[in-house]
Amino acid sequence: MTTPRATYDDIPGTTVFDAQRSRQGYWLNQFCMSLMKAENRAAFKADESTYLDKFPMSPEQKQAILDRDWNRMITLGGNIYFTAKLGATDGLSFQQIAAKMTGMTQEQYADMMAHGGRPPDGNRYTWEWEARSRG
Repeated sequence: MTTPRATYDDIPGTTVFDAQRSRQGYWLNQFCMSLMKAENRAAFKADESTYLDKFPMSPEQKQAILDRDWNRMITLGGNIYFTAKLGATDGLSFQQIAAKMTGMTQEQYADMMAHGGRPPDGNRYTWEWEARSRG
């Protein structure tokens, strides 16, 4: 029997923020929310690693933050609206973060979105990608 998680984990490029991910990313998201205060942003910018040590995150979560690996943060339980606070701390707009997450320039991303976004064909389930590669 297929579990609901397995069903929605088969959507390429999509990470569903469910209760399990929320629990996994609790401290990552708390870190991001801490950046709402100017004094916390300053402390983080002054010494990122030391500031991150205040939060009991996994080493993978801390590394994803240090690397600004937006997709990895999401996979490790980050909520896009919380991780955007890290982007704002770095002076990035939401559109700039989204472009980085897709591997596009900001201009390419904006153009794609202005033309309706990605086409759904071949982007609904991972098995579609696999079938396409088999020809």
